[in-house]
Amino acid sequence: MPELSHGRRMLVLAICCMSLLIVSLDNTVLNVALPAMQREFHASTSGLQWTIDAYTLVLASLLMLAGSTADRTGRRRVFMAGLVVFTLGSVLCSLAPDLSWLVVFRMVQAIGGSMLNPVAMSIITNTFTDPRERARAIGAWGAVVGISMAAGPLVGGLLVESVGWRSIFWVNLPVGLAALLLTWRFVPESRAPKARRPDPVGQFLVIVLFGSLTYAIIEAPHASLPATAPYAVLALAALVALLYYEPRRREPLIDLRFFRSAPFSGATVTAVSAFASLGGFLFLSTLYLQNVRGLSALDAGLWMLPMAVPTFLCAPLSGRLVGGRGPRLPLLIAGGAMTASGLLFALFEAETSDATLFLGYVLFGVGFGFVNAPITNTAVSGMPTAQAGVASAVASTSRQLGQALGVAVIGAVLAAGVGSSPYAEAFVTAARPGWWILAGCGLAVLVVGALTSGRWARRTAERTARRLESPEVRQSTGAVA
Repeated sequence: MPELSHGRRMLVLAICCMSLLIVSLDNTVLNVALPAMQREFHASTSGLQWTIDAYTLVLASLLMLAGSTADRTGRRRVFMAGLVVFTLGSVLCSLAPDLSWLVVFRMVQAIGGSMLNPVAMSIITNTFTDPRERARAIGAWGAVVGISMAAGPLVGGLLVESVGWRSIFWVNLPVGLAALLLTWRFVPESRAPKARRPDPVGQFLVIVLFGSLTYAIIEAPHASLPATAPYAVLALAALVALLYYEPRRREPLIDLRFFRSAPFSGATVTAVSAFASLGGFLFLSTLYLQNVRGLSALDAGLWMLPMAVPTFLCAPLSGRLVGGRGPRLPLLIAGGAMTASGLLFALFEAETSDATLFLGYVLFGVGFGFVNAPITNTAVSGMPTAQAGVASAVASTSRQLGQALGVAVIGAVLAAGVGSSPYAEAFVTAARPGWWILAGCGLAVLVVGALTSGRWARRTAERTARRLESPEVRQSTGAVA
């Protein structure tokens, strides 16, 4: 990619952030609309889980394929294709006649979404080559998540109340078209000097692993053990096969050597934990505010602002801290705040009081605001630039997998706890194990962040980068530094 002027780099960053905005906005808007969908389609808790997880699972399954394909065929080309498919999928979602078709159209959306975020991050990584400037750019990228969390509930609540839940998908149309035109006009093409070949077997194993695991978790409260156990066994078999097959392939879908870097492995675990917490937190909060407290979609959106605003404010600050002092401090703040939020709900039933509910939302927003920048920067900064697409795709896959598992596990715990009891009366008690799980996710962010951001961890990252850039490894992976 040719060296761009400062203004042009900022424009490329803005265009890439537009893709993150529509993908993130889609998730936050959808959460507010869940009760309205439940009423229209007479959906169960598991049905609501699938409207979210069908999207995140397909996204997680295809992100690494999209990242490597973009490195091979051209990042701008794949990015534009993703904008077209995502926008088309959004239109189809708005026309869904029932829950089953909505789930299918959400999967179409996810196919397009898989070509957006990891490819956009790869474009940013190749555009901003200075480490400090890259960290600030990633901080701005993370701030978009805060914008979507702040605007999503409000926009979603307003649209659901005034027009109906189908209108939430219309928001993606103008943003997607604008991003498409700007990308065609201003984003330069880039690709890896030497592309890796596709890995269809590895891709198939990833899909089987993610899909069967999530299905077993979501359906466990509603089906017998003999009905769900085969899917759990299939997930385990797919994992074992993946770990056996990928290291023996010359050009694997997942280069397991990346995980020899402690910071990279830590970023992966942190991403899964943090986004599992986010998925479960939004799922529980939306159902509680509307189905238990009886708030309208708009009022529920307003109640989520104490979580969204700190995320928006803390994300760029986190990026600056990562650029100036490294990832440890932001990760410690993130883990501590998210753990405190989960414990507040688990120990003191924070949702039953306005003051503690507000405090719990603020703490979670602060924690989540600080966690994004160190995840992304750590995942891509130690890897060769030629493999930026694959490295950023692994980080993005970890996020989506975490969110899918968070919704699956928390939804399953809630469904098992509520059972046949009156929903409003049983919710707080049924949700308590879920809050403990979310507190555990925050603790994982804290501990893993502390362990994988020290000197020894950086040394493992340097050794991994040198090995990945060595001639024999470059030849075996098809990458050229």
